[in-house]
Amino acid sequence: MRPLRHRDFRRLWLAGLISDSGDWLLLVALPILVYQLTGSSLQTSFAFLIELAPAVLLGPVAGHLADRWDRRRLLVTVVTVQAAALLPLLFVHDRGDLPILYAVIAVEAAALAVFGPARNALLPTLIPAAELVPANALLGFGQNAGRLVGGPLGGLLLAVSGLPVIVAVDLVTFLAAGLLIAGVAGGAREAADPQTPGGGGLGGRRVWSALGVAALCGTAQGVFVVLFVVWVARELGGGAAETGLLRGVQAIGAITLGLLLAVARRSPAPGTLIAVGAGAFGLLSLAVWNGPLVTTALPVYVALFILVGAPGVVMITGLVSLLQQETPDGARGKVFGVFGAVFEGSSGAGMLAAGLLADRLGVVPLLNGQALLYLTAAATATALLRPAKPHPATATPDKPHAANATPTKPNPATATAPPRPAEPLPVASGEAAGVAAVRTPAENANWSGPVIQEPALRGDAVHPD
Repeated sequence: MRPLRHRDFRRLWLAGLISDSGDWLLLVALPILVYQLTGSSLQTSFAFLIELAPAVLLGPVAGHLADRWDRRRLLVTVVTVQAAALLPLLFVHDRGDLPILYAVIAVEAAALAVFGPARNALLPTLIPAAELVPANALLGFGQNAGRLVGGPLGGLLLAVSGLPVIVAVDLVTFLAAGLLIAGVAGGAREAADPQTPGGGGLGGRRVWSALGVAALCGTAQGVFVVLFVVWVARELGGGAAETGLLRGVQAIGAITLGLLLAVARRSPAPGTLIAVGAGAFGLLSLAVWNGPLVTTALPVYVALFILVGAPGVVMITGLVSLLQQETPDGARGKVFGVFGAVFEGSSGAGMLAAGLLADRLGVVPLLNGQALLYLTAAATATALLRPAKPHPATATPDKPHAANATPTKPNPATATAPPRPAEPLPVASGEAAGVAAVRTPAENANWSGPVIQEPALRGDAVHPD
């Protein structure tokens, strides 16, 4: 919990928790409302596509805004827009008001596409670099806690009280988040540094590798979203209750492991988190999708899906932390905008592929392919996201420890008599004034004054993973 010692991070984290709860409350309730008004699965799927599209289309633009504008003010503006966009929902009464619903979903999703890059870019300016991993783990915990609270609450309020109550509750969450963010002092922008690892912006190999991992995992997520419901029905013989239960318990694993990462004394390296998270995701997925060959007992799958929730938060924490470390402050917004576009765009591609191929290839074979995508992402992370190594030209040879050094005896044939003590050198006028004087090598050999070492060049430092 080290990052929570910092006041600005506490406010940002709490604002995110409240805002995420409001986002899930709304974005779960509105597609349900679309189905209630239309009875059409096509119209409902259209509502989900509207939620997905802004992150793909606006990601780079959102990142540009996060790099050009004051990020704290941008976040306050975003939650204010989200609050104002709720008001038209008060005029939704029947199927003829669907355009209003779709417009609100689009605006809220577009606001989320801006909020994420701005928050991820602001975070490294609020805490020390050594605390990035636990800080991102806490953000992941908040997002999953918001999902666990906001998702069910949205469905419950819609069933019991109707849309106006949802609007009122969500309005309070957005305004509270805005007030908390407004109180963040904000971190000063880092000075531009040409030696920043990653080469700045999208030019670094490790940044591109992370985006490749995000594409693989996003595609796998898209396949899961489409085929999970079908798998539960066909392989487990379950219905809506079983589907909701298995999706919901994933948050337990995510929250638990997020807290463990946040309180760990030593944070694993981001590259390690990515590789371990993606690999565990792939292996657990293979066990789940092929489990019905052994048993269809629901408690077994409840336990498995609790475990499945854990690798996701590990992997995302590693990806976000690595991108924050590898990009300079002036390009972080752009990088996270592209990251969101890549992940959501590949998710859409995975959804499309699953819809087109499920009947031809079968649900279980496609889900096994989804698991293999995670294992491929783990292999990519292992091969390409290792810590940078110093260039051979700048490497310094190891020196033997003084206690272990073996004194060498001079060769009598080559030994020479010790030099005579040199005559004292006159002090130049420049030295008397504190200005370093230029000496010949012979003069340096006899100089007994203090030795001042030049500081190591920044380019010689090895950036930690």
